[in-house]
Amino acid sequence: MSYAAQRDAPVGGQAVVEGVMMRGVRHWAVAVRRPLPEQLVDGALPAGQPALGHIETVTMPFRSVLTRRRLLRAPVIRGSVALVESLRIGFRALRLAADAQQGPDAPPVSRREWAFAVVAGVSLALVLFVLTPVGLTSLIRDQLGSGVAFWTVEAIVSTTIFVLYLSLISRLPDLRRVFEYHGAEHQTIACYEAGLPLTPDNAARFSRLHPRCGTSFMLIVMLVAVAVYSPLGLLDWYWMMACRIVGLPLIVGLSFEAIKAAGRHRGNRAVRILMWPGLQLQRLTTRAPDEHQLEVAIAALQAVLDREDPRAARGRDLVGIEVAA
Repeated sequence: MSYAAQRDAPVGGQAVVEGVMMRGVRHWAVAVRRPLPEQLVDGALPAGQPALGHIETVTMPFRSVLTRRRLLRAPVIRGSVALVESLRIGFRALRLAADAQQGPDAPPVSRREWAFAVVAGVSLALVLFVLTPVGLTSLIRDQLGSGVAFWTVEAIVSTTIFVLYLSLISRLPDLRRVFEYHGAEHQTIACYEAGLPLTPDNAARFSRLHPRCGTSFMLIVMLVAVAVYSPLGLLDWYWMMACRIVGLPLIVGLSFEAIKAAGRHRGNRAVRILMWPGLQLQRLTTRAPDEHQLEVAIAALQAVLDREDPRAARGRDLVGIEVAA
């Protein structure tokens, strides 16, 4: 039986290769299980094979720009800023985790190689989930007759592409391991939110689905886009694509406020109904973790808790922490 915590906590996280990143209010940490030397093939861990070595943890201080700039803490604006900060931490965590899976003699990934990978990944996401749905829906633009119909169909196309993409990548051995660590991250956060000691047995009692997950956030982004873009009516396809890109910060900001409110009121029946589709979508991006993966997630969160008490934070320190769990 799975349990779900009924209150929020100012912590978030992200699954990485053979590990988990956890973020508090003023610190973030990455815990990664290193491979044993005998597991390495050509200096790297083979795809889909679990690392069996010790857990290595790196902890970094963090001070959000939201705590220093009052204007950036305004509703809607703070969502876009918080997301950019989360992405920066996330990309750095991914790089640390990737380097940890290499042998001692293997050169680390260069900044140029990593920058190229990040730009390529962001570009692919924009093309696949932003521009392609608009382009496909534009093919039947004249048959739809209204802006509401157009953006509703565009949202359906976006969601379908998103779900198909998740279904396909979940079959990759490496990604399957990452999704298991994603589940471990959620269960560990839920265990902390419930106030229980952080042990693998306690964390395993909780659901691997979390209302503040980035997967749910992506779905909310697609639905909010319908409400924002529908009043624009039927524009030419190139203007629709331009609006989709230029309006992205507004959509992200509004979606941030929605998921932030949902996290605060997760016990409300109406909120649970609205969150249900996003939670079900997480079944594609999370898998049930084993005890060793839960140990890694706990090590990451404990590294943050050793340096701060997130629950003691107040006011502006909490503005951007609720982007995703």
